[in-house]
Amino acid sequence: MRRKPSVAGYFYPHRTENLRKTIERMVDSEAEREKAVCVISPHAGFEYSGSVAGAVFSSVYLPNKFVILGPSHKNVATNLAIMKEGIWETPLGDVPVDTRLSELIMKHSALITEDDKAHSHEHSLEVQLPFIQYFKSDISIVPIIIAFYSSLEDMNELGIAISKAIKELGEEVMIVASTDMSHYVSQEVAKKKDFSAIEKIMTLDAEGLYSVVKIEEISMCGFQPTTAALVASKELGAKKAELIKYQTSGDITGNNLEVVGYAGIRIVK
Repeated sequence: MRRKPSVAGYFYPHRTENLRKTIERMVDSEAEREKAVCVISPHAGFEYSGSVAGAVFSSVYLPNKFVILGPSHKNVATNLAIMKEGIWETPLGDVPVDTRLSELIMKHSALITEDDKAHSHEHSLEVQLPFIQYFKSDISIVPIIIAFYSSLEDMNELGIAISKAIKELGEEVMIVASTDMSHYVSQEVAKKKDFSAIEKIMTLDAEGLYSVVKIEEISMCGFQPTTAALVASKELGAKKAELIKYQTSGDITGNNLEVVGYAGIRIVK
């Protein structure tokens, strides 16, 4: 399957040169980089969250292989939907799906189902690719979409399956968890709630993150992918998380009455 861009020209420029120039303004080529197990990156339109995504991807050394986890913003038939083979197309070029790594992940969890359709119009994974491609062209990915009804137990199983697969592959792989934070609340409420969730991420507390989002009713759309990423990261030896940048849409638009929060975090050994 060739997965065509779904939100090019909407969330980000569809012309190659315009996209490169846009990303160039959002990254820091002089930033201090560190080897990371995982990054947590937002997925809104680049004008709102691009500087956060740019900051976090600028802060890490990028390998050649990525497992990208994102939430489904639409109803999907599959709980955990993987695309096992094919090509993802972006204005910056084609990205192959890593079939070998996909098969290894599926081997370690019966919950994961091959479902190309779940990926066809979902933006949460797509918007991560141009930032990765800006820095590195020779990459492959494993895309996994997670349904909104996925449980903590599901995320534990997914995280462990990913970690086992990466260990078995024996190559360097970065996990990318795609999430925005609070949605359509005031700037004050967003920061308070978002940092309750970020605090759990900073201590690599997967169960704590899942729980605090539920208890405090934080409208963090990718908390399940982030939970699974935390589980996998700890299994792979991660020791700490570092907040690279946080902002809200209000910082861009000036409207602080209804904002969406964005956090860029790297997880390292």
